[in-house]
Amino acid sequence: MNPTIGIALLLTVLQVAHGQKVTSLTACLVNQSLRLDCHHENTTTTPMQYEFSLTRDTKKWVLSGSNGVTRPEYSSRTKFLSKYNLKVLYLSNFTTKDEGVYTCELRLSGPNPTVSNKDVSVFRDKLVRCGGISLLIQNTSWLLLLLLSLPLLQAMDFISL
Repeated sequence: MNPTIGIALLLTVLQVAHGQKVTSLTACLVNQSLRLDCHHENTTTTPMQYEFSLTRDTKKWVLSGSNGVTRPEYSSRTKFLSKYNLKVLYLSNFTTKDEGVYTCELRLSGPNPTVSNKDVSVFRDKLVRCGGISLLIQNTSWLLLLLLSLPLLQAMDFISL
């Protein structure tokens, strides 16, 4: 086998295997809605399947998913949003009956199928309110890059402080 083809094949396999790991799952309240933020790596172009579920009293309910199979009592209360490396689920009219363990699961199909998930225990009286600043905290890589690049920009006379 040509070494170049072997390396390209290895990189493709590593990209698929590494491309969808769930890095964090957080929960907070927006008015009376629960918001679940599922952050994940996104280093592959392979289509990704997702599933948000709730486990309560050893029973699992699918709230939202790319396969379309959800519980009827939750389908009218959920709203799903997706960005580059973030999947967000809103569950409206959140009450103590909705408490339990929430899971975000991502799946890649193909020759090397992979599954990655994270859980978070959600209790209404323990939830924090979502704030505008949390959006900056959740994705601080651009802010960190800016702060780290200030001395370089100063040294090259692009900015003066």
